[in-house]
Amino acid sequence: MSDTQQAPHYPFPAPSALDAPAEWAELRSGCPVAPITLASGDQALLLTRYDDVKQLLSDPRFTHHLVAEDAANITTNESGGVFGSGGGTNVKGDSHREWRKLIGKAFTAKRVSAMQPGIEAEAGRLVDEMLKQGSSADLTGALGFPLPVWVICELLGVPESDRDKFAYWSDTLLSLTKYTQEEVDAAQAEFAAYMSAHVAAKREEPGDDLISELISLVGALDGRVTEEVMLMTAKGLLVAGHETTANMIGKMVAMLLADRTRWERLVADRTLIRTAVEECLRYDANFGFGIPRYISEDVKVADTTLPKGTTVVCSLSAANRDESAFEGAAGMDLTRSPNPHLIFGAGPYACLGQSLARTELQTVLKVLLDRLPTLELAVPADELKRREGLIVGGLQQVPVRW
Repeated sequence: MSDTQQAPHYPFPAPSALDAPAEWAELRSGCPVAPITLASGDQALLLTRYDDVKQLLSDPRFTHHLVAEDAANITTNESGGVFGSGGGTNVKGDSHREWRKLIGKAFTAKRVSAMQPGIEAEAGRLVDEMLKQGSSADLTGALGFPLPVWVICELLGVPESDRDKFAYWSDTLLSLTKYTQEEVDAAQAEFAAYMSAHVAAKREEPGDDLISELISLVGALDGRVTEEVMLMTAKGLLVAGHETTANMIGKMVAMLLADRTRWERLVADRTLIRTAVEECLRYDANFGFGIPRYISEDVKVADTTLPKGTTVVCSLSAANRDESAFEGAAGMDLTRSPNPHLIFGAGPYACLGQSLARTELQTVLKVLLDRLPTLELAVPADELKRREGLIVGGLQQVPVRW
């Protein structure tokens, strides 16, 4: 690329809220390691092929904490949000993996399955509220966001009455371009103060919740799990635990209703719920930014040597549309199995809460199919609008009627 040709700005604009940018297919076939310009103005490289993305995500040497001096700044604010100094912990390398194992024990299958009846009951209660309001609603506002907030509040032992604050704090931590530096700093200071007070209260009166469990781990790994690390982890779980799932509920329902034969098929056959959820996760073209990796030593990817000091962005959604990994990747197949999509990442840093997210998505889909079998989009699918300026993808609203 010559100096006169600036690397394209990333993320790429999409033709509509549910469609993939044309650039993904072009880059997969012609330029699998592509230079891009980030919102900050910094340069990085973009990976769009399944094998390349999986290779880099699975490599334990590289993390998404972009705190090195020569790492690209992802966002327009200095703290770098979830990928910069604002979202990292001081536990690195082997210690970081050990810490993740400790936290991972909190997301046991037993704990997640124990939460399922409560999730179903809460989803049913939210649908009751929708029905009381009439025959139409914004599914995102009525169900998509309140349900995962309730779940994460239950998990962390946080009062649900504070959920509006969480939504704002999460948005600022996930901001690419949406908020000013002053707004981000103020919100993060509030968030930190809130979590410190909450942790202090839980220390006085521990409960059967994740925060109480995290408090008990302070001092672990030969003292490397500090109070600060524990607080950062609690904040990270709060943000990751509701925002991505909340967005996915709206996108999943929109995808299934965009071609209503998909919805009708599920109404007729509930055994497809699990594979349909996995296919929605794979097919989602509006996942958001992707996962960055800081290359701390030279590594070869797709016949290209990525030099030490490079920041690479792994596009999970582009990788999930790779025809070499998924037959008929450009279309939805609600029966696709196996479905080794990468939306939860791969390797040692894969999403800790993926079993909980799957449980929420499968449960909410079952409740909607049972309670609102006549559900349909209230606007054409191409009129749906994306949430803009955030690291995570989502839809502003999903207007539905029944």
